Amino acid sequence: MASLMELKEIFRSADAVCFDVDSTVIREEGIDELAKFCGVGDAVAEMTRRAMGGTVTFKAALTARLGLIRPSYEQVQKLISDNPPELTPGIRELVSRLHQRGVQVFLVSGGFQSIVEHVALQLNIPTANVFANRLKFYFNGEYAGFDETQPTAESGGKGKVITHLKEQFHFKKVVMIGDGATDMEACPPGDCFIGFGGNVVRKQVKEKAKWYITHFDELLKELEER
Repeated sequence: MASLMELKEIFRSADAVCFDVDSTVIREEGIDELAKFCGVGDAVAEMTRRAMGGTVTFKAALTARLGLIRPSYEQVQKLISDNPPELTPGIRELVSRLHQRGVQVFLVSGGFQSIVEHVALQLNIPTANVFANRLKFYFNGEYAGFDETQPTAESGGKGKVITHLKEQFHFKKVVMIGDGATDMEACPPGDCFIGFGGNVVRKQVKEKAKWYITHFDELLKELEER
């Protein structure tokens, strides 16, 4: 097991950094915001709490929550325009600094492609570097389910994305940063996990992560020291 010092060295020399999005890059949870916007916030929040208990698979929990929300194409677009996701303080500067160093930055999320692409745009991250779940709609814009073939629709999906990135781009060191257990589980194949508690603290992650931060400034400082 790598020591904290070794993890910091991996971060400083990484050729790719993957960020979770909900409660990491942005302050809120996209699915909860969408549920509130569609008038079923309390019911979906209760379902999320039950899912966190760990007996339900990620895909089953996602299917059940989306079945309750049933968001139309118009509602998703209106949510983005009326209540755009709020970036976490420090993320813009950190991503910009990574880009300056020639590091590839990816957004790997269990959230929704349309919302995550909006976030990517704010951070100058190409949409090709976004891995998230795709909602499906009928021609009239009504909800038609989600793309179940996306790796992020499954438990363990973030690790599959990192494996794919390593195979495609031959990255030597890939870092995963996020607030949740699904982010921590992506290492390995990721080479370094950094737990983030700036928006919400997940007890399991805080206790198990060797490197745990509460502000992105801590990572900026690491990059400046080199």
